[in-house]
Amino acid sequence: MSLPMVAIVGRPNVGKSSLLNMLARRRVSIVDPTAGVTRDRVSVVIEHEERYFELVDTGGYGIEDHDNLTDHVENQIRYAIAGASLILFVVDLLEEITPLDEEVAKLLRGIRPPVQLVANKADSAIQEQQAGTLVSLGFGEPISISALHGHHRRELTERIFNLLGNEVGSDAPSPVLKLALVGRRNVGKSTFINALAGGERVIVSEVPGTTRDSVDVRFERSGRTFIAIDTAGLKKKRKHKNDIEYYGYTRALASIRRADVALFLIDSTVPISEVDKKLAQFIVNEYKPCVLVVNKWDLAKGRAGAESYADYLEKSLPHLAYAPLAFTTATEGRNIHSTIDVAQSLFKQAQTRVTTGQLNRAIETVLAAYPPSANKHGAQPKIYYATQVSICPPTIVLFVNNPALMRETYRRFVEKRIQETLPFEETPLRLVWRAREGQSRAKAAE
Repeated sequence: MSLPMVAIVGRPNVGKSSLLNMLARRRVSIVDPTAGVTRDRVSVVIEHEERYFELVDTGGYGIEDHDNLTDHVENQIRYAIAGASLILFVVDLLEEITPLDEEVAKLLRGIRPPVQLVANKADSAIQEQQAGTLVSLGFGEPISISALHGHHRRELTERIFNLLGNEVGSDAPSPVLKLALVGRRNVGKSTFINALAGGERVIVSEVPGTTRDSVDVRFERSGRTFIAIDTAGLKKKRKHKNDIEYYGYTRALASIRRADVALFLIDSTVPISEVDKKLAQFIVNEYKPCVLVVNKWDLAKGRAGAESYADYLEKSLPHLAYAPLAFTTATEGRNIHSTIDVAQSLFKQAQTRVTTGQLNRAIETVLAAYPPSANKHGAQPKIYYATQVSICPPTIVLFVNNPALMRETYRRFVEKRIQETLPFEETPLRLVWRAREGQSRAKAAE
């Protein structure tokens, strides 16, 4: 069952993103005094007493965007209105009704979904009394709130559910897979996501940095629900010009942490950069399954073959040597859905559990092929047994006589052989080396 959508609409700087964060009870949208921070539709599922709806934040209507994306932003607002079951029309109670407020009101008059007028920035009872003047907009009595301070959050939530009526969702959504699309600027992440969603779900532009926030996009495929997370394009930290870019950077990293699989988009027409290498290391450090998505492959024809490019990536990003490759042309939708098939396979690997017997037979094979060598003092490292303790990532505890005796090169060798021997070939493992209970280090070093 799909959830009803509630769209937040209004001119710039009336507190739309703060309202979304207030209802979600967490920071989802970037909040900044700079007009035009939100460009795409940013969504979150809201739950209240086991009832659910999808809340969507939109860009400010009428914003003069310095990157000439005003039309794109307003198209996204219209898409949100067209798909909504309810509109929250937000105005600033501390200001007089502006011409842009009137334009938004004109846009919303006569549409199919009901419109709830929301008077934001009502930080005191005196200010709440001023809300009556907003009736002239033509949407009845507004509900007064303070999104920044959380005033009247419950009242607004209950009003929303009352207006949604029978459309309200009674089942918690259970996305099968969360995919974080990450990469540096202008590699085609938004185009890729629109190809998945089958429509212009996020703004696509040649202007680098168009996506400023992390945008959750739900899409259906073969009867399954997925979430694709479009993230801000990354660049070197020292080049962040303002708070908005910094927040976009930190949100992109946070999106990797909460995703099940990272789709790491790489532009096939330009060399691997330091930003790519640092992003790869972050994915590795988070133990995230990853698909290396080589995008704009149509533009690389005659310049490189798939095998030679794979060799180039293995040398450039050696820590992600386990990650499968997908060669795509997002503008034409080429290989987009097969990439999702690969991501599903990785997620399945990350959820795999093996028995202690399977694991220890694999360890025996490793020891037979290449036993650990003694250190310069003659102390001999020993692996007694191993067990898997969790999934996502598959986490394996190896009980040894002394973890300090295990060289890093040998640890990497063991990890690689376990990946090859067991069904973890393309997903990262977390190996925990632990001294066997009752085994003293002094005795182990004798």
